Amino acid sequence: MKILGIKPGHDGALALIEDGRLCWSLEAEKDSGPRHGAVTAELMASAMSMLDGPIDVVALGGWHRIVGTTYGSSAAGYFGTATSPVEASTWNGVPVLRSSTTHERSHVLASLAMAPGAPLRDAAVLVWEGVIGSWYRWSDPVGSPVTLDAFPVLDQPGARYSSLYALADPNFPATGEDPPTEFAGKLMALAGCADGVPPDVETRAVVDHLVSRSRLYPLAKVDYRRWSGYDAGVETIEFARAARYLGDRLFGVFADAAKRVLPAGLPLVVGGGCGLNCDWNTRLVELGWFSDVFVPPCPDDSGSAIGAAVGAQVAVGGPVAIEWSVDSGPAFVDPDARRDGWTARAASPRNLAAALAGGAVVAWVEGRCEIGPRALGHRSLLASAHDPTSTATLNRIKGRESYRPVAPLCRADAAPGLFDGVRLDPHMLYFSKVRDPGRLPAITHSDGSARVQALERGRVPHLDALLDAVGGESGDPVVCNTSLNHHGRGFINRSDDLFAFCESRGLAHAVIDGIWHERE
Repeated sequence: MKILGIKPGHDGALALIEDGRLCWSLEAEKDSGPRHGAVTAELMASAMSMLDGPIDVVALGGWHRIVGTTYGSSAAGYFGTATSPVEASTWNGVPVLRSSTTHERSHVLASLAMAPGAPLRDAAVLVWEGVIGSWYRWSDPVGSPVTLDAFPVLDQPGARYSSLYALADPNFPATGEDPPTEFAGKLMALAGCADGVPPDVETRAVVDHLVSRSRLYPLAKVDYRRWSGYDAGVETIEFARAARYLGDRLFGVFADAAKRVLPAGLPLVVGGGCGLNCDWNTRLVELGWFSDVFVPPCPDDSGSAIGAAVGAQVAVGGPVAIEWSVDSGPAFVDPDARRDGWTARAASPRNLAAALAGGAVVAWVEGRCEIGPRALGHRSLLASAHDPTSTATLNRIKGRESYRPVAPLCRADAAPGLFDGVRLDPHMLYFSKVRDPGRLPAITHSDGSARVQALERGRVPHLDALLDAVGGESGDPVVCNTSLNHHGRGFINRSDDLFAFCESRGLAHAVIDGIWHERE
């Protein structure tokens, strides 16, 4: 059975599940699309070209739509956990089944279906994102009815991060606009710059008010104008303390709720865009309330098409489980292209390692694109982790704020000797402590932590060889890794775009599937 999942709007994506296996997931922002973009006609055409036969089920992810000032439902809508029925329909003139899954349920099902050991018979689920903040108890005993009990905790948890950032940002207007979703991620990054000193009483009161408000939007920024941090800028130690305090407060609210509504010892799966918060993921493990914690590489809305397809799979009698790989995105377009002014040759891992040690930044392309927003060695910018200037260089190339950290990509078998953490994860979703920050200054946050990607051998073969060579050069098989993209766009995925990016950013090295392109 072939199921095509479609998430049309924000973080739009299409995903194909065939007989319980994820064949591919195409995200609208990838291939240099606008960040958080919607499904386009071009993306739909690309998906149609990748189908090798008719589909059996079309599965739509639900959302809300706004008509004037009134919210309505798109497909199954935003909220709700009930199974949606399937109905007869047509697709391109061919009879198919049609299903729709609410946005809330798509988060729950995607995380459950991708979890190790799925289908899980008894589990806790956390969905926290811009709008939803809830715990769930999932029960799927063999031979008995499936149950999914919801325990709402706090609406708009992600929006509370965005709102605090907006209050301090002098460039954000005081006109009642909703802050952009990327503000939440920026605030989470700033929390890592805190120094352990609590914020002052006034700031704590502002944060406490943001946490306690029942609804936030539209944000009346002007109501906070008497706060000393109002429009004072985000790159200060005082604001980093505020960011850290907000994270602590929100985590406390959710942790206390978990202990009230969920029994200890269940495995936990996490969904929603705030599942990309490495600090929270680490704390969830350290909480000790759950037997295990799993976060998929696409917990945000880019995984909602997968969740919608799983919803259809369940609706026709299938399990909440799929086979999947993180490199299920699209193939690179025109990988064999040559460009005037560039020479091409087989990549020598030893020579590449020497180039990195000498300060080079390498645009790295290998295999199919990653799913989710994290670059995991398929569409990456690589630099030396030992060079203290690498962080500033990469942020300049990417057009990012100076406080934004870059992550280490490390060979998994060497990671325990370099990092101490609750989990050395292949998908870069947890924090670890750097054992010797002086050796790896470019990837060490100001609090001594790092967001480690631990690469298992065989996952990205050319990158394996490079890490071995870097280890031979420096003693540590680890490099800086950040996503290969234009500012405000998704991953680069075609050769002409890649070469143009390198030329505009002053990069002289690009590796595409083991072929080293170097500017003359």
